[in-house]
Amino acid sequence: MAQRHFVKYTFLAVAPEWRRLPAAERARQKAEVVAACEDFAERHFLRTYSLVGTRGDCDLMIRTAAPTLEPIHEFHVVLNQCALLGYARIAYSYLSATKPSPYADRPQPLAPREGQDGRYLVVYPMWKKREWYRLPAEERMRIMREHIEVGRRFTGIDTNTTYSFGLDDQEFVVAFDCDDPLEFLDLVETLRATESSSYTRSETPIFTCIRCSVSRALDALDGERAVAAVEELARERR
Repeated sequence: MAQRHFVKYTFLAVAPEWRRLPAAERARQKAEVVAACEDFAERHFLRTYSLVGTRGDCDLMIRTAAPTLEPIHEFHVVLNQCALLGYARIAYSYLSATKPSPYADRPQPLAPREGQDGRYLVVYPMWKKREWYRLPAEERMRIMREHIEVGRRFTGIDTNTTYSFGLDDQEFVVAFDCDDPLEFLDLVETLRATESSSYTRSETPIFTCIRCSVSRALDALDGERAVAAVEELARERR
């Protein structure tokens, strides 16, 4: 069996005071974060996403994965030493792990899938009602077959479910790679009518994340890239 992985979702909110720092100092602090992320990504899975414009309570999400918890721990220790983190807080944090799904009729990857990233990642923690776990296994399988069949109608969405039982407060972390958020909206609306939905206790907060490089995600924090583009346009018009 392939090796299972721990997966960590870290959502950061940056204080307004950071945006008032001189541009050179902000650039230096962003470079520290880039270096920390790139060092981890040399040996492990790391993706960054911007939430500027999609959430009001966080600005950046870092998604990491490794076969053991130690590299994830060490990465966050290094990250906390970056000056930018002195102006940020962890708004949300979810720890989970991969495991084979008892309902899937196809092999499920236990490591993050390289090269299958969508333009967007929709993430949320999830809890099932306790009644769900008291159902016979064959009954749960019957209910989930309908759920899976609905999901397969939406071919532009790739589901990444990880498990948190005993590791964190939630039971699952569900993440969906997609290129069209409207397709995901339609999927969720359709799933509301399925029997499996009646056994969901909670699936919020929901995060619509825009995938981008570390540098671009950090530039979105202070609009540095947008400012540079406006200045370049102004020079061209002179």
